[in-house]
Amino acid sequence: MTVESLFPRLEALLPGVQKPIQYVGGELNSVSKEWDAVSVRWALMYPDAYEVALPNQGVQILYEVLNERDHILAERTYSVWPDMEKVMRDHEIPQFTLDSHRPVRAFDVFGLSFSTELGYTNMLTALDLAGIPLHAVDRTDEDPIVLAGGHAAFNPEPIADFIDAAVLGDGEEIVLAISEVIREWKDEGRPGGRDEVLMRLAKSGGVYIPKFFTVDYLPDGRIQRVVPNRHGVPFRTAKHTVMDLDAWPYPKKPLVPLAETVHERYSVEIFRGCTRGCRFCQAGMITRPVRERSITTIGDMVENGLKQSGFEEVGLLSLSSADHSEIAEVAKGLGDRYEGSNVSLSLPSTRVDAFNITLANEFSRNGRRSGLTFAPEGGSDRMRKVINKMVTEEDLIRTVAAAYSHGWRQVKLYFMVGLPTETDEDVLAIAALAKRVIETGREVSGRRDIRCTVSIGGFVPKPHTPFQWAAQLGAEETDARLAKLGAAIRSEKGYAKAIGFRYHDGKPGIIEGLLSRGDRRVGRVIEAVWRDGGRFDGWSEHFSYDRWIECTAKALADEPVDLAWYTTREREYAEVLPWDHLDSGLDRDWLWEDWQDSLEEDGAIEVEDCRWTPCFDCGVCPQMGTEIQIGPTGKKLLPLSVV
Repeated sequence: MTVESLFPRLEALLPGVQKPIQYVGGELNSVSKEWDAVSVRWALMYPDAYEVALPNQGVQILYEVLNERDHILAERTYSVWPDMEKVMRDHEIPQFTLDSHRPVRAFDVFGLSFSTELGYTNMLTALDLAGIPLHAVDRTDEDPIVLAGGHAAFNPEPIADFIDAAVLGDGEEIVLAISEVIREWKDEGRPGGRDEVLMRLAKSGGVYIPKFFTVDYLPDGRIQRVVPNRHGVPFRTAKHTVMDLDAWPYPKKPLVPLAETVHERYSVEIFRGCTRGCRFCQAGMITRPVRERSITTIGDMVENGLKQSGFEEVGLLSLSSADHSEIAEVAKGLGDRYEGSNVSLSLPSTRVDAFNITLANEFSRNGRRSGLTFAPEGGSDRMRKVINKMVTEEDLIRTVAAAYSHGWRQVKLYFMVGLPTETDEDVLAIAALAKRVIETGREVSGRRDIRCTVSIGGFVPKPHTPFQWAAQLGAEETDARLAKLGAAIRSEKGYAKAIGFRYHDGKPGIIEGLLSRGDRRVGRVIEAVWRDGGRFDGWSEHFSYDRWIECTAKALADEPVDLAWYTTREREYAEVLPWDHLDSGLDRDWLWEDWQDSLEEDGAIEVEDCRWTPCFDCGVCPQMGTEIQIGPTGKKLLPLSVV
């Protein structure tokens, strides 16, 4: 049965809201298919505003992968701003897709990608606006399967009540497999209803269905066990890993936004995964092993992506882009090809010890020389050993000296506060390091207009990392350390104006900590916050710490656990963690040993990058049937004709 567009009802209301263009759709390379011409229909969402959500690489890739299949339709929906939410409620307009303005509830699957847990309240807004029951247990065969993915899905327990399913890891292959299961079930006449199709997905071992698992708790609040409650459901759900990235060169036709967005560039993921082993980094741990795209595929993707989009900037993305085994050849080949054109190249993530001037010059050939960003993460050499960020103060000074002496004037340094074993001295070392950076810049350049921006984020322990057992620093303690650091930076007049200081206070980090390591009981907190008006919690102007504190206290009043129990408490080895039944491939004992190595009294034990050294037995490659894939391939980017 054809589902009609909601746009005729919507159009007349748009002049009354901010930035109405974000609800119109019709972007270059967007897709609109005939409803009745397909058998499986997906509504994809990154639960944030258009300006943040549209550039999301994960959603763009899945949108294209699904729409390339004749029998599948995929459309996009994003979070609406509070003014638009009010208009939609007043005029009974449900959550709609941008591509054809169809109601989200009409689709077979409502797939949400979470890169941050602070998007959970936006998911509840979208479900409620769509007319989909908030709780999975209340849904009928008329409702779509609500499916979570993205990095936050590696612990979906806090949203277990609201989702029907979760997928861990890379999405390209599994979304097609899920589509095939749904297609077969529908072709057979939907036997067994909603439960049957969820059971088929669960039996595959690759899709986690929360309602098919029971969680038992001990009297002190800890989890006793998490076990399947249906026969045939595997005890563990494994992550998905795409091994041949060259076979998936997406996005081929990137979406070009109609309104201003946070990133307006064509992004090419040059490799996936990271084996540097930073102990705080969830992204690096859960995306193992490293898989590189070949130099020729990168060249082809850039050429095609620019042609299809008209973008003038190309971002070569990964967790540490300068670590690609052929990055020098990639940079030179692309630099040669686009020299003298309006195309600029950027390398958004560069490690201190992987940076070199030759590389930087290749990326600034067309005259666009923006500031350089480096992430030492810890203020002192001791702290960097604890987190396994193998960069010394001398490495950083050598790198910034090279940059300032070759014409750069601005360097941004990113650090974290609240790391395990951290002291006030470790934090104050950030100020001393920033002053030394300015001193070095002035010395090598002979100029006084040298700038350094110090940007601080709060450490949040994440699942599937060695620090998943760590205690989080409280919000007040975090703010106290930040105040001391700010005072130290401002204390010397000769440097104060040259050093910018940006930071997030400790409050949002505590809530992120609650959500990232929470269990199913935290779902009550999320719902209470949403019912109290919580929206866009990732935006500082919308986030309310007091609301979260109040709702947490009320929602957990009858439980032996509270906010501190989830955040500032250190876990023991024997404790069952909420995500232990979700398999990222990482061996739990290896993670624990690495956590203990970070706490060594004589100094933390550092672990090398297994790309270039023997295996450290993290477990991913043998358990997942995968392997590290790196070059060099010996191939050249050219022949590509020079533009």
